[in-house]
Amino acid sequence: MPNPSGRPRCVPPEADGPRRMIKMRRSRRGWCDHGFGAVLDSPVHRAEPRQFGKLVTALRRDGADAVRRGRPWSLPLEDRALLVAAYWRTNLTMRQLAPLFGVSKSAADRIIDNLGPMLALQPRKRFAKDTVLIVDGTLVPTRDHTVAEQSKNYRYSTNHQVVIDADTRLVVVVGQPLPGNRNDCKAWVESGAKAAVGTTMTIADGGYPGTGLVMPHRRRKGEELPDWKQAHNKSHKQVRARVEHVFARMKSWKIRRDCRLKGVGVHHAMLGIARLHNLTLTG
Repeated sequence: MPNPSGRPRCVPPEADGPRRMIKMRRSRRGWCDHGFGAVLDSPVHRAEPRQFGKLVTALRRDGADAVRRGRPWSLPLEDRALLVAAYWRTNLTMRQLAPLFGVSKSAADRIIDNLGPMLALQPRKRFAKDTVLIVDGTLVPTRDHTVAEQSKNYRYSTNHQVVIDADTRLVVVVGQPLPGNRNDCKAWVESGAKAAVGTTMTIADGGYPGTGLVMPHRRRKGEELPDWKQAHNKSHKQVRARVEHVFARMKSWKIRRDCRLKGVGVHHAMLGIARLHNLTLTG
């Protein structure tokens, strides 16, 4: 009997929308051109199959596809990487995501737990002398209350210190997650971001007093800033806006709007999103 809806009977109705977006499956000639790019597609950035191939090659070089004890993975490495990226991108539940790849909910969960840390961005260890960095904190709503606290966004969130290269707009460091009520000037040190950048010149907003970072000049009560300070603040604002643009791109990954991962899962997700963000910029 024909199916009037045209939807495969094994796929729940609520998964029909995501299925149209995640179409990448193995074919006789290789990988379809509309797979990884479809998962990462947005008005601001897009990853191509060639970039996805570079990512899979790097994962395989790091041992992500090594033979392990016990039952082998039901999906090849390419599909597993796509599954993790699709989860971060769409924030679907395991019940919605698993049928799209023909695996069980528990198998999808194991794939995310296993491959998520391997997709993490490795912090840059050395910087050129003329490098200028920009740092800012971003809040990620997180359901695990053991690592999150109520924040200024009125939700339990974690604070992540993100450092980018002012010239290339690439993410170079993502600090350890801290409770969302932690002040940025303390989170800068406690997250490990300060130690990661060392003495490299770093620009920040006015929320980092006493940290030695380059901040805008403040006007004292009853006084006016001289023209040169106003010009410096204008230039500072224009340069620092680049980190806000990066945050806008990273927020298109829906897991940043309501993270259900526990423990270090939110940190791995932020590092993975940062790596994929860099991948779309560098090719």
